[in-house]
Amino acid sequence: MFFKSKRRNKLFLINSVLLFVAIFSGVAFSEFPLYTGTILFIILEVLLWLLILTSVKTEVPTKKSGIREWFDAVIFAVIAATIIRMFLIEAFTIPTPSMEKSLLVGDFLFVSKINYGPRIPNTPLSFPFAHHTMPLTNETKSYSESIHLPYFRLPGFSNIENNDVVVFNYPMEDFRPVDKRENYIKRCVGIPGDKLRVVNKTLYINDSIAEAPEGMQHSYHVKTDGSSLNRKILERLDITEGGLVSNQGDYRLSLTKQNADILGSRFANVQKVKTNCDPENYQDEYIFPQSKEFLFNKDNFGPITIPKKGEVIELSIQNIALYHRLITIYEGNTLEINNGKIIINGKESTSYKFSMNYYFMMGDNRDNSLDSRYWGFVPEDHIVGKAVFIWLSLDKNGSFFNRIRWSRLFSSIK
Repeated sequence: MFFKSKRRNKLFLINSVLLFVAIFSGVAFSEFPLYTGTILFIILEVLLWLLILTSVKTEVPTKKSGIREWFDAVIFAVIAATIIRMFLIEAFTIPTPSMEKSLLVGDFLFVSKINYGPRIPNTPLSFPFAHHTMPLTNETKSYSESIHLPYFRLPGFSNIENNDVVVFNYPMEDFRPVDKRENYIKRCVGIPGDKLRVVNKTLYINDSIAEAPEGMQHSYHVKTDGSSLNRKILERLDITEGGLVSNQGDYRLSLTKQNADILGSRFANVQKVKTNCDPENYQDEYIFPQSKEFLFNKDNFGPITIPKKGEVIELSIQNIALYHRLITIYEGNTLEINNGKIIINGKESTSYKFSMNYYFMMGDNRDNSLDSRYWGFVPEDHIVGKAVFIWLSLDKNGSFFNRIRWSRLFSSIK
C-alpha cells in the first residue's frame, strides 16, 4: 500500500477535509484566465501531499494511543489548512447586488492572496477558519488582541491595476483590527496617483473616460403610457432591481446601457427612459468627505487625486477634510486644527508625506453600491486579494432543477 501507517491514512483524510473547509469557509459576501486557477489548485495539492509524506515516518518508533494519533493529525491538518487559506487562496460569496451584473448574488468566488502578496495577520491568535465572530454566534469574538502585529505584506506577483475586482476589509470599522473587518468586494477604479472625477455619472481617470465594465448598471426612470411593463419580459432581460413607483406608469429600474436601449426602442408603451442623476454643485451629506468645502454627490464627484506612498501634498483648511482620516486613523498621527492652523503630532504642518498607497473602489451597480464615494480611500493594508474566478453560482429564486447558473461555473472575473 502507498500509505504504510494508519496514522498517515488519518492525516490524509483530515488534511483533505480541512483543506476543503479552509478554502470554502470564507463568507463575505481578475483578470485571470481559468488555467491560472488550475495552477493554484495544483500548487495546493502538491503542498498537501508533501506535508503528508514528510510529516510521518514509515515506522513509528513509539506506540501512541488511537486518540493521541487522531489529535496529532487534527492539529497538523488545522495548521496546514489555515496556512493555505491565509496565504494562498480563499473562497468568498457575494451577498449583495452592489456588483450586478458583473457579479451576482449567490456567486461563489476564489480570491487569490498571492497576486498582491499575502498579508501577515494583525491578530494571529484567532479561532481557525472563523473571521471576526465565533461560528453560530453574532457577538463572541473569534480572535484575541493580546498579540497585535504591524502591517506587513509579502511580495506578490503584481500590483493592483485599474479595473481589478478586489476584496478588501471595510475601512470604516474602527472597532475591529484591520484584518478582522468585514470583507467587501468592489472594482478598483483608481490607483495611487490617479486623478479621478465623476461627471453626470461618467467616470474620468486622468481626464480620460474610464473603461466601463460590461455589466455596469445605473438607476433609470422609465415612463410608460400608464400601462404596466410585462414582468416576464423584464425577467428574460435579467432586469431584477426596482419596480413601479407611481400609478401613472413611472418605474425606477436598475439597467445596463443595453437594456435601457432595448426598453426605449422595443417597448411600444414606454415613453421615456432616462438616468436618475443628481445635479452638479449639489452636496449629498452622505458623500465623502462630508464637508461643505466639497459639493460632491454620487453622480458628480471630484476632482480628487488618489494618495500615493511617498507623495507630499500641500495641506490647507480647505482640503484637510479629504486627508484627515488618512493622516490620523490609517497612518496613526494626531491632528488638530487650532486658530486656522493644522497641527500634526504637535507641530504646525503645511504639508504631509503619505506612508501608504490608497485606492478608490466602486461597485459596478453604480447607484446601488456603498463604496469609496461614501467613505473615501481604501489603504493598502486593507487589501485582502484579487477575485480570480467563479467556481459556483446559485440563484436563490430558481427552482430545484435550475438553481445552479451553469453558464457562470468556472468563469473568469472581468
